[in-house]
Amino acid sequence: MSQTPTPTPTPTPETVRRLVRSLLADDAAPGPGPDVRPVTEEGGHFTWWVGRRHVLRLARDHEGSLRQRRELRLRDLIRPHIGVAVPMSVARGEWASGLNYTLDTLVPGASGEQQAVSAVGEADLAGLLTGLREVPVRQAETLGVPRTPPRSLETLRAAAVRAAERLPAEEFDPARFDQLAAPAAVQLGAQTGAAVLVHHGLLGEHLVVSPDGRVRGVLDWTGAVIGDPAEDIAGLAVAVGAPAAVRAATLAGYSARPCLRGLWLARCDTVVRLADRLRGRDDSRLPLLEAQLGHSWESILLERVTDLRDGTEELP
Repeated sequence: MSQTPTPTPTPTPETVRRLVRSLLADDAAPGPGPDVRPVTEEGGHFTWWVGRRHVLRLARDHEGSLRQRRELRLRDLIRPHIGVAVPMSVARGEWASGLNYTLDTLVPGASGEQQAVSAVGEADLAGLLTGLREVPVRQAETLGVPRTPPRSLETLRAAAVRAAERLPAEEFDPARFDQLAAPAAVQLGAQTGAAVLVHHGLLGEHLVVSPDGRVRGVLDWTGAVIGDPAEDIAGLAVAVGAPAAVRAATLAGYSARPCLRGLWLARCDTVVRLADRLRGRDDSRLPLLEAQLGHSWESILLERVTDLRDGTEELP
C-alpha cells in the first residue's frame, strides 16, 4: 500500500520569526526581532525579507531542497567568473523535516522589472555572459548541474504561430512571424559542442539593478543547467529588450547565430505565455507578460537570416 505524501507545511510569520531569531541570536536586540515579510503578495510564501539585509528562502519540497543545496555550491563556483554579485548564504539548515532553508545576504538594488538597465549596465550583462562561458562545465556537472538538450526552434515556432492566432488582434499580429520563415528556424538550430553554464532564468525579477542602471547582481541560480547559451540571450531579450540583449551578447563575443536564436526563442516564448495566460493556463501578471512581449519584439538590425549554414553568416 502506498503512503500518502506528507503535505508541505505552510510557513507563517511566526514560524519565520522564530527561525530568524535563532539564526541571528548574536545580533538580536531585546524585542520582537527583525521585521519579516513575504517577498510576494501571492499565497504560498516561501521567500521572506528579513530586515533590510537578508532574504530567507524556504524549500517547498524534497526536489527544491536538492536544488537549493546545489545552488549554494554553484554560487561559490561562479562568483569569481561573472563580474556581478550573487547572494552569500550566512546560515543554512532545515526549517521543517527534510526541507532546507538558506538565509542570504541582500544584494542592494532594485529589480530589473522596476529599474531600466543603462548602456553601462549592458556591459555588465556582457561580462556576465562571458563569465558563464568561462565556468568549467565539468566542475558544474560534478556539483550536480544537469545537462539539458537545446530546444527545437522549429517546434517552438509552430506552437507560437498557433498561439498567435488565438490572441486578440490588438494584442498581436500573427503576420509578424513571417520574419522567421520555417527554413530560417532550421538554420537557427543550436550548434553542437556549444553547451555552457546557463542561468536559465535571466528575467528582470532576477536582475538587481542600481539607480544608475548598472547590473549589480543576479539572483536565483536554482534552475541553472549546462546547455544552450541562446537561452540566456532569450531571457535578457525578455528582461531588457531585444536590442540591449543582442548588444550585450555581441560584446560577450557571440555571433549572429546564437543572438538571433536567442531573440526568436524569446519571441516565441512570450507569445505562447501570453496566449496561455489569456486562456487561464498561466497565472502570471498580465501587464508583466505584455511588457515582456513588447521587449522581445523590439526591432533589431539582425532581423532576417539568409544563410547560416556551414558556419557562414550572410546577413543583409
